[in-house]
Amino acid sequence: MLDAIEIDSAQHPAQATIICLHGLGTSGHDLVSLAAELKLPGHLGIRFIFPHAPMRPVSLSSGLTMPAWYDINGLQLQSIEDEKGIKLAAKQVGELIEREQTRGIESKNIILAGFSQGGALSLFTGLRYPKPLGGIIALSCYLPLANKLNEEVNPINQQIPIFMAHGVADPVVPLIWAQYSKRILTQIDNEVSWHEYPMMHQLCEPEIRDMSHWITKRLLA
Repeated sequence: MLDAIEIDSAQHPAQATIICLHGLGTSGHDLVSLAAELKLPGHLGIRFIFPHAPMRPVSLSSGLTMPAWYDINGLQLQSIEDEKGIKLAAKQVGELIEREQTRGIESKNIILAGFSQGGALSLFTGLRYPKPLGGIIALSCYLPLANKLNEEVNPINQQIPIFMAHGVADPVVPLIWAQYSKRILTQIDNEVSWHEYPMMHQLCEPEIRDMSHWITKRLLA
């Protein structure tokens, strides 16, 4: 089981869980502030889980060992993807989802969220998960193994609600990558709430505000 930081609602017992996956080279601490910044209604009883990625060599960084959900070989759409690593990471995230269900959280009240590499993994995992999830939040990221989505998507989550957000000046994950990913998702009849912001590879206040509205709508549905 992945090591993680947990933050529970101070007002009500947990009725829903948001699992937030950080980006390459950081840790769960990188997104912890979102628990407060989202300003979600206390009565929803939300538990936040911020797991830490394992340490591993990353080819893009000349083999330097760092926290990473999977290996990255290059920053081009045609770069070879670490399919084995991506699937292993998805399995680890799936274990966190299963644990929440044993703690009384229905799968439909579990949202996967992530930034950059963590957002990519959230998309990959959520679309293939065998039980209905509450939604996916994909921030400043792309869809991994996009060419295999049609054959691997689980029909249960084929139309899972997705919040996608990206900076128009992102120099790390170009906007065109996210736009391409959105097209692939809509081709399988997926519901994508698309947002662009005047920023780089980061989060911004309007984005967090829009996320908060989206999450509240999902969990009150």
